[in-house]
Amino acid sequence: MNTLIIGASGGIGSSLVEGLMGTSNLLLGYYNSSLNVPVESHQVDATDFKSVNSFVERGLEEFGSVDAIVCLPGSLILKPAHRCSNEEFDKTINTNLKSSFSVVRAAGALLENSSIVLMSTAAASIGLSNHELIVSAKAGVEGLARSAAKTYARKNLRFNTISPGMVETPLTSSITSNEIVRKASEKMHALQRIGKPRDISNMIRFLINPENDWITGQNFIVDGGLSSTK
Repeated sequence: MNTLIIGASGGIGSSLVEGLMGTSNLLLGYYNSSLNVPVESHQVDATDFKSVNSFVERGLEEFGSVDAIVCLPGSLILKPAHRCSNEEFDKTINTNLKSSFSVVRAAGALLENSSIVLMSTAAASIGLSNHELIVSAKAGVEGLARSAAKTYARKNLRFNTISPGMVETPLTSSITSNEIVRKASEKMHALQRIGKPRDISNMIRFLINPENDWITGQNFIVDGGLSSTK
């Protein structure tokens, strides 16, 4: 299997790389932080169409075919809508939605017989205070995947999203490192714990496994019961 991972240096990306090493050929894309793994990696601006296209083309040149692309860039700004600036809005939309659109665009132009996994959030399925900004982007990612699944089915391109609950990664450290806030978040999840990166990377590995090729246009909520229990 030949897999491209964009945003591979984050918490979920690092867990995914660890789980796939030895079972998949990997080409890794990062933006700010390079990767300390013995795998070919390149800087990619996921919000730039040309940069993402070049990365996918590099994967085709390297492997001959691409079986999966995983798009992991994300951001987290929790504040009510009236306190969000233009700059924060634009950055959130670009980091989360435009990056996913860039991957869909490149896959639609260059690939066939591939699985594409995009990231949403469980917060897009329920009402959580101060999440207006991030759910504006992530709900768009879910709609994008459903539409692309229909558009590119003729090329056997499969598009799915994963919606995590709170996962302990560098991105969420400002929340998980605060004991009071962490305890409150844990209580919101039915399983009474914060997610681990492997909880999400395991689902990604399932979706990109070529044996699971009759799944497309779906959103998989992996959130410890956050969105389905009270």
